[in-house]
Amino acid sequence: EQERRDAFPAWLHTYNHHRGHTALAGKPPATRVPNLTGQYT
Repeated sequence: EQERRDAFPAWLHTYNHHRGHTALAGKPPATRVPNLTGQYT
């Protein structure tokens, strides 16, 4: 269980920022969220 918990943040980042999704025309989900990092006001 601890190994799973430790691996989850890296997996989630890859899934949302680097892995293309067919429903999004091959783009990762993070591309759909404006100002994801909160750097713009």
